[in-house]
Amino acid sequence: MGDGKRRVLMVCLGNTCRSPIAEAVFQNVVNKAGVSSEWEVDSAALMDWNVGRGAQPRGLKTLSDHGLKCSHKARQITKEDFEKFDYIFGMDMGNVRDLNELKPANSKAKILLLGDFDPQGERHIRDPYFDHGYEGFEKCYQQCSRMCPEFFKRVTENNI
Repeated sequence: MGDGKRRVLMVCLGNTCRSPIAEAVFQNVVNKAGVSSEWEVDSAALMDWNVGRGAQPRGLKTLSDHGLKCSHKARQITKEDFEKFDYIFGMDMGNVRDLNELKPANSKAKILLLGDFDPQGERHIRDPYFDHGYEGFEKCYQQCSRMCPEFFKRVTENNI
């Protein structure tokens, strides 16, 4: 993988709600910055419940309402991901804890909480899967829309 790309993996429990939204938002950030060829952006699940399924329809509609698309199919994180990706983001502290438990010794990935990059200090992205309606998905989108550009800014300025 000596192609010089930076690699980001967004992770949540099932990879159909939060992490696909975060993936689409971050991909949009690098696209707008004109550096999409320098980044690889993906998402994955901690659990295998939804492997092969598309993103949740409410999340897809939320993204569409903001002009974004998502064709991601859910997949479960692998040990290889910890070597391939530079940054692996959990959507909440439970995800981060689980990622740190799964992380093989001496892997290169930095495990981070996406919420640590929220300028408004809202660190936890609550899972909207069991919500009725779209409010939780919109909130997730809004959070990611603050966090992803902030991470991008910090990593490109300070080389996190």
